[in-house]
Amino acid sequence: MSVLLKAPPTDRIIISNVSWETYESLLKDLENQSSPRLAYDQGVLEIMSPHFEHDAAKEVLAYIAIIALEEQDIDFVAAGSTTFKRGVLKRGFEPDASFYIRNAARVRGKKRLNMEIDPPPELIIEIDVTGDSMDKFPLYAALQVNEVWRYAGAVEVWVLQQNRYVRQNTSKAIPILGDRLITELMESSLTLQRPAWARNTRQRIHSLMK
Repeated sequence: MSVLLKAPPTDRIIISNVSWETYESLLKDLENQSSPRLAYDQGVLEIMSPHFEHDAAKEVLAYIAIIALEEQDIDFVAAGSTTFKRGVLKRGFEPDASFYIRNAARVRGKKRLNMEIDPPPELIIEIDVTGDSMDKFPLYAALQVNEVWRYAGAVEVWVLQQNRYVRQNTSKAIPILGDRLITELMESSLTLQRPAWARNTRQRIHSLMK
C-alpha cells in the first residue's frame, strides 16, 4: 500500500491500492460522523477533513442553489454529503453538497439510497479552494451525475455530455443561474452580514424571473 500525505491546510490523505472491502468498512465505521469524508476510485482512496474555509464556501454555494429553487417554486431534495457508491463500478464519493431536482419525488422519504436502483443527484457541489484534491470528475461521470458546480475561487459549471464534463456558462439544473452570477453572490457573502446577503441574493434571483 502506497501513501501520499498532503500537508495542512488541505487536510487530505490519498492512499493507493485500497480494496473495495476496506472502503466499505471505513464507510461503516464513519457512518454517524460528518468528518472525515471519503472518495474511492478503483483502488484509490481519498480521506478529507473539511476546514472552515471549505465548509463556509459549501454552505453559501448550496444556499444559493436553494434560494434559486425556492424562488422559482421548484421542488427539490437536498441530499447533502450523502454517500453515493456502486460496487460494480468500484467507485464511491461523498460530495460537499448534492440536490435531487427532477427526481426529487423518487427519493423523498427514503432513509437510504441505493445507487443500483436509485437515480443519481442532478447537481452536486465540489469545493476545491486549495486546488489539490483528487480529480473526482470520473467518479461523478461513472455514476451519471448530470451537473457539477466546482468552486475554486470562482464558480465553474460543468455539465455531463457523452460521459464527460463540458464547462458551461449557465446551469442546466437551475437555468436561471450562470457561473458569473453565482461567483458574484459568493463574493458578496464575504463582506455582507448573512441576513443582508440572503435578502440581496433573493432579490437578485427574483429580478431574473421578471
